[in-house]
Amino acid sequence: MLNYLLRRSLAAVPVLLLVSLLSFGIIWLVPGDPTASFVDASASAEQLARLRHELGLDEPLWTQMLHWYGRILTGDLGQSILLRRSVFAALVERLPVTLSLAGLALAMAVLLGVAAGIVAAMRRGTRADQTVMTLALMGLSVPDFWLGLVLIVTFAVGVGWLPSGGFVPISESPSGWLASMAMPALTLALVQMGFIARMTRSAMLDVLHQDFVRTADAKGLSHGFVVLRHALPNAMMPILTVIGIIAGSLLGGAVVVEQVFSLPGVGRLIIGAIMSRDFPVIQGGLLFLALIYLAINLGVDLLYAAIDPRVRL
Repeated sequence: MLNYLLRRSLAAVPVLLLVSLLSFGIIWLVPGDPTASFVDASASAEQLARLRHELGLDEPLWTQMLHWYGRILTGDLGQSILLRRSVFAALVERLPVTLSLAGLALAMAVLLGVAAGIVAAMRRGTRADQTVMTLALMGLSVPDFWLGLVLIVTFAVGVGWLPSGGFVPISESPSGWLASMAMPALTLALVQMGFIARMTRSAMLDVLHQDFVRTADAKGLSHGFVVLRHALPNAMMPILTVIGIIAGSLLGGAVVVEQVFSLPGVGRLIIGAIMSRDFPVIQGGLLFLALIYLAINLGVDLLYAAIDPRVRL
């Protein structure tokens, strides 16, 4: 297992290098002078030149890139121009909000999506199967920002059950945290739930017709026990693949959902940095999210190896 973990970790290095290069180069793809947003319109050329010198933008491109990689190796993502503080500290401060949102959404999507896919596979061709697949298709087709607005109008404005925005730390009030996270997490989960349900149904249908399932049924075991104890573990490989993809996409979806529900997470920090052209935060935030995404993929690979030893070979 250790050798397998080492191989998968080394395979992630080229991806991380490419992402870091894109994160560095993104500021040069944005039109205009990045320093223009931080000075008055009446600023003189000398003031602009002084600010560019402070930010290191007057150095050659290759020199800036070497400084960028040198800071990354030491864990330094630079200083935010707008916040006047470390980018790494700002990201870590907002990370619990994003992780709690993505984690709760993933738990909802996996539990409901896998359950719906199992029901659809066991009731293949029935009205229950058609209903589950129709709802799954609807979930895949609905934009998350639109769904979030509908939930706000329904449950916050309409019946007043949940707050329309804001965040309550779980350390202050678990019930307040759940209330503030319920609609944002449901917004992300409903969009991804259909993907998991469709993949679960497909994987379960492949397994339910295999000989070992028929043998377990012939022994007199209850069909529900056979499905959960024998069929589902053998169908988990493609389901885990989908879950890993969704876990990463939830981080991207959180960028939009945090803006809709006014959550002080990493996504909203990056959106604010884009609007104010705070390029150190943009570069550091993209690299930070890429690291989390790679960690998720590595965790999924380890689950592969734990479920099926053949993967390690």
